[in-house]
Amino acid sequence: MTTWPPTLDELRADLQVPDGVTDDDPALQACLDAAVTFVERVRSDVDFAPHPLGKAPGADLALGTLRLAGRWFTRRRSPDALISMGDLGSARVPSFDPDIDQLLRVGRFARAVVA
Repeated sequence: MTTWPPTLDELRADLQVPDGVTDDDPALQACLDAAVTFVERVRSDVDFAPHPLGKAPGADLALGTLRLAGRWFTRRRSPDALISMGDLGSARVPSFDPDIDQLLRVGRFARAVVA
């Protein structure tokens, strides 16, 4: 069973941050808090409130939220969307990740809404 919202420890594990390295924890927590808020806002069709039977949003939402937070944490080092790769030059960092969009069902993977 997944928990909602994802925790800092889950994000650190997903990013493979070594134990004992806590220098980036405040920035990681800020990115995680922002990702949780974003997901709760754009996925208003999901009940994020604690449920008496222990039901939580699906594992896809939890993993997508962790990956989104990790992506935002990594992108903070490349505000111009470019990363330096030393002798290889630079590479462009795309502004979206289709895998994350698919996990969260946002962007082009959002369910159609009939008004």
